Amino acid sequence: MTKRLLFCALIGLAFALPARPETQGTLFIIGGGDRPESMMLRFAALVRASGAGKVIVLPNAGAEPKVSGPEMAAELKGLGLEAESLLLSRDEADRPESLKVLDGASGIYFTGGIQSRVTDALYGTAFHRKLLELYEKGAVVGGTSAGAAIMSEVMITGDEKRKVEEGREFETIEPGNIVTVPGLGFIREAVIDQHFATRKRHNRLISVVAEHPTLLGIGIDESTAAVIHPGGLLEVVGEKNVIVMDARGARVRLEPGRGIGVNGLVLHVLLPGDMFDLKTRKAVAR
Repeated sequence: MTKRLLFCALIGLAFALPARPETQGTLFIIGGGDRPESMMLRFAALVRASGAGKVIVLPNAGAEPKVSGPEMAAELKGLGLEAESLLLSRDEADRPESLKVLDGASGIYFTGGIQSRVTDALYGTAFHRKLLELYEKGAVVGGTSAGAAIMSEVMITGDEKRKVEEGREFETIEPGNIVTVPGLGFIREAVIDQHFATRKRHNRLISVVAEHPTLLGIGIDESTAAVIHPGGLLEVVGEKNVIVMDARGARVRLEPGRGIGVNGLVLHVLLPGDMFDLKTRKAVAR
Protein backbone atom coordinates (compact mmCIF):
# COMPACT_ATOMS: atom_id res chain seq x y z
CA MET A 1 0.00 0.00 0.00
CA THR A 2 1.41 3.42 -0.93
CA LYS A 3 1.92 6.09 1.72
CA ARG A 4 -0.90 8.16 0.18
CA LEU A 5 -3.37 5.26 0.26
CA LEU A 6 -2.37 4.40 3.81
CA PHE A 7 -2.87 8.05 4.81
CA CYS A 8 -6.34 8.10 3.24
CA ALA A 9 -7.29 4.84 4.92
CA LEU A 10 -6.18 6.06 8.36
CA ILE A 11 -7.85 9.44 8.09
CA GLY A 12 -11.00 7.73 6.82
CA LEU A 13 -11.14 5.87 10.14
CA ALA A 14 -10.58 9.06 12.09
CA PHE A 15 -13.11 11.21 10.23
CA ALA A 16 -16.57 9.70 9.89
CA LEU A 17 -19.00 11.84 7.93
CA PRO A 18 -21.82 12.96 10.22
CA ALA A 19 -25.41 11.85 9.79
CA ARG A 20 -26.97 14.10 7.18
CA PRO A 21 -30.39 15.68 7.30
CA GLU A 22 -32.35 16.06 4.09
CA THR A 23 -30.07 18.31 2.09
CA GLN A 24 -31.29 21.48 0.41
CA GLY A 25 -28.31 21.71 -1.92
CA THR A 26 -27.78 20.74 -5.55
CA LEU A 27 -24.90 18.87 -7.16
CA PHE A 28 -23.80 19.79 -10.68
CA ILE A 29 -21.47 16.95 -11.65
CA ILE A 30 -19.79 17.35 -15.05
CA GLY A 31 -18.12 14.38 -16.74
CA GLY A 32 -15.23 16.42 -18.16
CA GLY A 33 -14.36 17.60 -21.65
CA ASP A 34 -15.83 20.73 -23.19
CA ARG A 35 -18.46 22.63 -21.23
CA PRO A 36 -21.34 23.73 -23.48
CA GLU A 37 -22.45 27.28 -22.75
CA SER A 38 -26.06 26.19 -22.27
CA MET A 39 -24.96 23.73 -19.59
CA MET A 40 -22.88 26.30 -17.73
CA LEU A 41 -25.67 28.87 -17.93
CA ARG A 42 -27.81 26.31 -16.13
CA PHE A 43 -25.16 26.03 -13.42
CA ALA A 44 -25.06 29.82 -13.08
CA ALA A 45 -28.85 30.03 -12.83
CA LEU A 46 -28.92 27.45 -10.05
CA VAL A 47 -26.19 29.30 -8.12
CA ARG A 48 -28.06 32.60 -8.39
CA ALA A 49 -31.30 30.93 -7.32
CA SER A 50 -29.62 29.58 -4.17
CA GLY A 51 -28.17 32.87 -2.94
CA ALA A 52 -26.17 35.92 -3.92
CA GLY A 53 -24.34 34.24 -6.82
CA LYS A 54 -20.93 33.98 -5.12
CA VAL A 55 -18.85 30.98 -6.23
CA ILE A 56 -15.58 29.74 -4.74
CA VAL A 57 -13.44 27.84 -7.25
CA LEU A 58 -11.24 25.13 -5.71
CA PRO A 59 -8.46 24.22 -8.19
CA ASN A 60 -6.38 21.78 -6.10
CA ALA A 61 -6.82 18.95 -8.62
CA GLY A 62 -5.03 20.78 -11.42
CA ALA A 63 -1.38 20.49 -12.44
CA GLU A 64 -1.18 24.29 -12.52
CA PRO A 65 -3.87 25.34 -10.04
CA LYS A 66 -2.66 28.94 -9.85
CA VAL A 67 -3.54 29.17 -13.55
CA SER A 68 -6.59 26.93 -13.87
CA GLY A 69 -8.34 28.38 -10.81
CA PRO A 70 -8.36 32.02 -11.95
CA GLU A 71 -9.24 30.90 -15.49
CA MET A 72 -12.30 29.06 -14.21
CA ALA A 73 -13.25 32.00 -12.00
CA ALA A 74 -13.07 34.25 -15.07
CA GLU A 75 -15.34 31.89 -16.99
CA LEU A 76 -17.91 31.98 -14.21
CA LYS A 77 -17.69 35.77 -14.00
CA GLY A 78 -18.53 35.81 -17.70
CA LEU A 79 -21.76 34.01 -16.79
CA GLY A 80 -22.70 36.78 -14.39
CA LEU A 81 -21.46 35.22 -11.16
CA GLU A 82 -19.16 36.61 -8.49
CA ALA A 83 -16.28 34.15 -8.48
CA GLU A 84 -12.84 33.77 -6.93
CA SER A 85 -10.26 31.00 -6.84
CA LEU A 86 -8.97 29.57 -3.55
CA LEU A 87 -5.99 27.20 -3.44
CA LEU A 88 -5.52 25.60 -0.03
CA SER A 89 -2.87 23.44 1.59
CA ARG A 90 -3.98 20.92 4.20
CA ASP A 91 -2.81 23.18 7.03
CA GLU A 92 -4.64 26.17 5.54
CA ALA A 93 -7.85 24.12 5.28
CA ASP A 94 -8.06 24.06 9.08
CA ARG A 95 -7.50 27.77 9.61
CA PRO A 96 -10.44 30.03 10.56
CA GLU A 97 -9.48 32.64 7.96
CA SER A 98 -9.89 30.04 5.20
CA LEU A 99 -13.41 29.26 6.36
CA LYS A 100 -14.35 32.94 6.24
CA VAL A 101 -13.85 32.92 2.46
CA LEU A 102 -16.90 30.66 2.23
CA ASP A 103 -19.17 33.21 3.95
CA GLY A 104 -22.00 34.14 1.63
CA ALA A 105 -21.06 31.55 -1.00
CA SER A 106 -23.99 29.97 -2.82
CA GLY A 107 -21.79 27.92 -5.15
CA ILE A 108 -18.62 25.81 -5.05
CA TYR A 109 -16.75 24.59 -8.12
CA PHE A 110 -13.98 21.95 -8.27
CA THR A 111 -11.75 21.99 -11.34
CA GLY A 112 -10.34 18.96 -13.14
CA GLY A 113 -6.99 17.23 -12.74
CA ILE A 114 -6.13 14.47 -10.25
CA GLN A 115 -8.82 13.86 -7.65
CA SER A 116 -6.49 12.64 -4.90
CA ARG A 117 -4.89 16.10 -4.79
CA VAL A 118 -8.25 17.43 -3.58
CA THR A 119 -8.87 14.80 -0.93
CA ASP A 120 -5.25 14.92 0.27
CA ALA A 121 -5.69 18.63 0.96
CA LEU A 122 -9.28 18.82 2.18
CA TYR A 123 -10.63 15.51 3.47
CA GLY A 124 -11.47 15.62 7.16
CA THR A 125 -10.56 19.28 7.60
CA ALA A 126 -12.67 22.10 8.99
CA PHE A 127 -12.97 23.41 5.43
CA HIS A 128 -14.40 20.06 4.30
CA ARG A 129 -16.97 20.12 7.07
CA LYS A 130 -17.93 23.69 6.13
CA LEU A 131 -18.42 22.65 2.50
CA LEU A 132 -20.79 19.87 3.57
CA GLU A 133 -22.67 22.33 5.76
CA LEU A 134 -23.07 24.80 2.89
CA TYR A 135 -24.35 22.03 0.64
CA GLU A 136 -26.84 20.86 3.24
CA LYS A 137 -28.16 24.41 3.60
CA GLY A 138 -28.70 24.92 -0.12
CA ALA A 139 -25.46 25.69 -1.95
CA VAL A 140 -24.77 24.38 -5.44
CA VAL A 141 -21.65 22.20 -5.59
CA GLY A 142 -20.23 21.71 -9.08
CA GLY A 143 -17.16 20.07 -10.49
CA THR A 144 -15.72 18.57 -13.64
CA SER A 145 -13.61 15.45 -14.28
CA ALA A 146 -11.58 15.00 -11.06
CA GLY A 147 -13.97 17.54 -9.58
CA ALA A 148 -16.74 15.05 -10.31
CA ALA A 149 -14.96 12.03 -8.84
CA ILE A 150 -14.46 13.72 -5.46
CA MET A 151 -18.23 14.13 -5.01
CA SER A 152 -18.93 10.59 -3.82
CA GLU A 153 -18.19 9.06 -0.43
CA VAL A 154 -16.40 6.16 -2.16
CA MET A 155 -14.02 7.77 -4.64
CA ILE A 156 -12.37 6.12 -7.63
CA THR A 157 -8.77 7.35 -7.68
CA GLY A 158 -8.04 6.38 -11.28
CA ASP A 159 -5.44 3.79 -10.22
CA GLU A 160 -5.35 0.00 -10.50
CA LYS A 161 -3.59 -2.41 -8.18
CA ARG A 162 -2.41 -4.67 -11.01
CA LYS A 163 0.58 -3.64 -13.09
CA VAL A 164 -0.63 -2.40 -16.45
CA GLU A 165 1.00 -1.20 -19.64
CA GLU A 166 0.16 2.28 -20.86
CA GLY A 167 -2.84 2.15 -23.15
CA ARG A 168 -4.18 -1.06 -21.56
CA GLU A 169 -5.75 0.43 -18.46
CA PHE A 170 -8.95 -1.06 -17.01
CA GLU A 171 -9.12 -3.97 -19.45
CA THR A 172 -10.33 -6.40 -16.81
CA ILE A 173 -13.33 -6.86 -14.53
CA GLU A 174 -11.76 -8.42 -11.46
CA PRO A 175 -12.06 -8.15 -7.69
CA GLY A 176 -9.67 -6.12 -5.61
CA ASN A 177 -8.19 -4.21 -8.55
CA ILE A 178 -9.80 -0.75 -8.67
CA VAL A 179 -8.35 1.60 -6.06
CA THR A 180 -10.90 3.58 -4.06
CA VAL A 181 -10.44 5.94 -1.11
CA PRO A 182 -12.80 8.18 0.86
CA GLY A 183 -14.15 11.07 -1.22
CA LEU A 184 -15.71 14.28 0.03
CA GLY A 185 -19.10 12.60 0.45
CA PHE A 186 -21.55 15.08 -1.07
CA ILE A 187 -23.33 12.03 -2.48
CA ARG A 188 -23.41 8.86 -0.40
CA GLU A 189 -25.76 6.60 -2.31
CA ALA A 190 -23.60 6.38 -5.43
CA VAL A 191 -20.04 6.29 -6.73
CA ILE A 192 -19.18 8.70 -9.56
CA ASP A 193 -17.09 8.01 -12.66
CA GLN A 194 -16.30 10.57 -15.36
CA HIS A 195 -15.25 10.84 -19.06
CA PHE A 196 -17.33 7.69 -19.03
CA ALA A 197 -18.35 6.43 -22.48
CA THR A 198 -15.65 8.49 -24.21
CA ARG A 199 -12.85 6.73 -22.32
CA LYS A 200 -14.61 3.34 -22.09
CA ARG A 201 -14.63 3.19 -18.31
CA HIS A 202 -17.42 0.64 -18.02
CA ASN A 203 -15.11 -2.11 -16.70
CA ARG A 204 -13.93 -0.15 -13.71
CA LEU A 205 -17.38 1.06 -12.68
CA ILE A 206 -18.81 -2.47 -12.99
CA SER A 207 -15.96 -3.67 -10.75
CA VAL A 208 -16.60 -1.00 -8.12
CA VAL A 209 -20.38 -1.48 -8.13
CA ALA A 210 -19.95 -5.23 -7.78
CA GLU A 211 -17.77 -4.69 -4.73
CA HIS A 212 -20.16 -2.04 -3.32
CA PRO A 213 -23.57 -3.37 -4.43
CA THR A 214 -25.53 -1.02 -2.17
CA LEU A 215 -24.18 1.92 -4.17
CA LEU A 216 -25.39 3.07 -7.56
CA GLY A 217 -22.69 3.57 -10.17
CA ILE A 218 -23.08 6.85 -12.05
CA GLY A 219 -20.92 7.22 -15.17
CA ILE A 220 -21.06 10.71 -16.69
CA ASP A 221 -19.80 11.33 -20.20
CA GLU A 222 -17.95 14.40 -21.42
CA SER A 223 -19.82 17.66 -22.11
CA THR A 224 -22.59 16.32 -19.88
CA ALA A 225 -23.69 16.88 -16.29
CA ALA A 226 -25.70 14.91 -13.78
CA VAL A 227 -27.64 17.51 -11.79
CA ILE A 228 -28.79 16.04 -8.48
CA HIS A 229 -31.60 18.08 -6.98
CA PRO A 230 -32.79 18.11 -3.35
CA GLY A 231 -34.78 14.96 -2.77
CA GLY A 232 -32.52 12.83 -4.95
CA LEU A 233 -33.81 13.49 -8.45
CA LEU A 234 -31.01 13.25 -11.02
CA GLU A 235 -31.42 15.28 -14.22
CA VAL A 236 -29.17 14.92 -17.28
CA VAL A 237 -28.09 18.14 -19.00
CA GLY A 238 -25.55 18.76 -21.74
CA GLU A 239 -24.83 16.81 -24.92
CA LYS A 240 -24.24 13.11 -24.24
CA ASN A 241 -25.38 10.52 -21.69
CA VAL A 242 -25.25 9.39 -18.11
CA ILE A 243 -25.14 5.67 -17.34
CA VAL A 244 -26.52 4.37 -14.04
CA MET A 245 -25.62 0.88 -12.79
CA ASP A 246 -27.62 -0.81 -10.04
CA ALA A 247 -26.37 -4.08 -8.52
CA ARG A 248 -28.43 -3.95 -5.33
CA GLY A 249 -30.63 -6.88 -6.35
CA ALA A 250 -27.95 -8.73 -8.29
CA ARG A 251 -26.13 -11.95 -7.49
CA VAL A 252 -22.47 -10.98 -7.28
CA ARG A 253 -19.55 -13.42 -7.41
CA LEU A 254 -16.07 -12.11 -6.59
CA GLU A 255 -13.61 -14.81 -7.63
CA PRO A 256 -9.92 -13.86 -7.35
CA GLY A 257 -7.98 -15.19 -10.30
CA ARG A 258 -11.12 -15.60 -12.41
CA GLY A 259 -12.96 -12.30 -12.28
CA ILE A 260 -16.29 -10.84 -11.22
CA GLY A 261 -19.69 -12.28 -12.06
CA VAL A 262 -22.83 -10.18 -11.73
CA ASN A 263 -26.23 -11.68 -12.53
CA GLY A 264 -29.08 -9.19 -12.57
CA LEU A 265 -27.15 -5.93 -12.94
CA VAL A 266 -29.60 -3.20 -13.96
CA LEU A 267 -28.31 -0.64 -16.47
CA HIS A 268 -29.91 2.69 -17.37
CA VAL A 269 -28.62 4.84 -20.25
CA LEU A 270 -29.97 8.35 -19.79
CA LEU A 271 -30.02 11.14 -22.38
CA PRO A 272 -30.21 14.92 -21.87
CA GLY A 273 -33.59 15.76 -20.38
CA ASP A 274 -33.97 12.34 -18.75
CA MET A 275 -34.57 12.02 -15.01
CA PHE A 276 -33.64 9.29 -12.53
CA ASP A 277 -34.83 8.99 -8.92
CA LEU A 278 -31.90 7.96 -6.72
CA LYS A 279 -34.24 6.95 -3.90
CA THR A 280 -36.53 4.62 -5.86
CA ARG A 281 -33.72 3.69 -8.32
CA LYS A 282 -36.08 4.17 -11.24
CA ALA A 283 -36.07 6.33 -14.34
CA VAL A 284 -38.74 9.03 -14.31
CA ALA A 285 -40.88 9.41 -17.41
CA ARG A 286 -40.50 12.72 -19.25
